[in-house]
Amino acid sequence: MKEALLLQLELDRLNADYAAALDERRFDDWPGFFLEDGHYIVQGRENFDRGLPLALIALESRGMMKDRVYGITQTIFHRPYYTRHVVGAARVLPSQEGDEPGLVRAQANYAVFRTRPGDASEVYNVGRYIDEIVRTDEGLKFRSRRCVYDSEMVLNSLIYPI
Repeated sequence: MKEALLLQLELDRLNADYAAALDERRFDDWPGFFLEDGHYIVQGRENFDRGLPLALIALESRGMMKDRVYGITQTIFHRPYYTRHVVGAARVLPSQEGDEPGLVRAQANYAVFRTRPGDASEVYNVGRYIDEIVRTDEGLKFRSRRCVYDSEMVLNSLIYPI
């Protein structure tokens, strides 16, 4: 029981740190939450539920995430906005046949709010994180983070990570 509670605390801390990095616009820190060959996927619920691979974003390495950060910070011009992530408690999922030792499967609900300077806040994206997490010498890292969003429409363009 003690190990389960400690794992819960670690997962919730990982999610809180992840959200804080994005909300504080520390985008250069974002790839560091992943393994070198980590995956980051933003996918609509309809495609996920049907087992279809189409996703808005599908990054297959930390290098691809760094390229995304470069685009966000250096090349993409858009009307500025701030985000606020609200992440629910993580739920540890049962392991699956063939899982490597130490792999943790977890899921957490999220809501991301967007605020444009001088304007009202609005719900930007709502869904769930479906994660595969491993313990490294540097702490917990995502092997895979799949953001499955419930909205059928994504407001404007998806620029910042979810």
